[in-house]
Amino acid sequence: MRILGVDPGTIVMGYGVIDESDDELALVSYGALAGNRSSPMGERLSFLYHELEKVIQHEQPEVMAIEQPFVGNNVKSAFAIGKAQAIAMLAAANHNIPSFEYTPAQIKRQVTNYGAGSKGQVQQMVKLQLGLDEVPQPDDAADALAVAICHWRGLHLKDRLNNQQEEG
Repeated sequence: MRILGVDPGTIVMGYGVIDESDDELALVSYGALAGNRSSPMGERLSFLYHELEKVIQHEQPEVMAIEQPFVGNNVKSAFAIGKAQAIAMLAAANHNIPSFEYTPAQIKRQVTNYGAGSKGQVQQMVKLQLGLDEVPQPDDAADALAVAICHWRGLHLKDRLNNQQEEG
């Protein structure tokens, strides 16, 4: 299964693509789509949408996993990230790709086995789980790979539980 992870942002949107085969993960590609910080919001969202479509067309993912915005104390930032999240969902839907959303805590829990792990811990675990020499850069790309790994681990856990129920 090919999974496209997305770390949404209205200036920089990270993406990461992984393949899963026989319970093994392999890195396919990653990067960051960066719009012009001084462009109006509509232009940035349009740019991000079209660039994400290029990634989808090139990588042909079977599923998309998207990080949900963390609200915290900055509601304005969360709303902006929500717009980028909607762009990713729209791109997936327009290519008939199922999309799934994960909170930052879910991603941390799946990737580090600890829901309050630091950003650095998550990035180190991405490096280890994908067998990389270095943490992927920029951070947005490493975060997007973490979202993809989160989705895979969630599916992997469901499969194991289903197999145990069938055997028991």
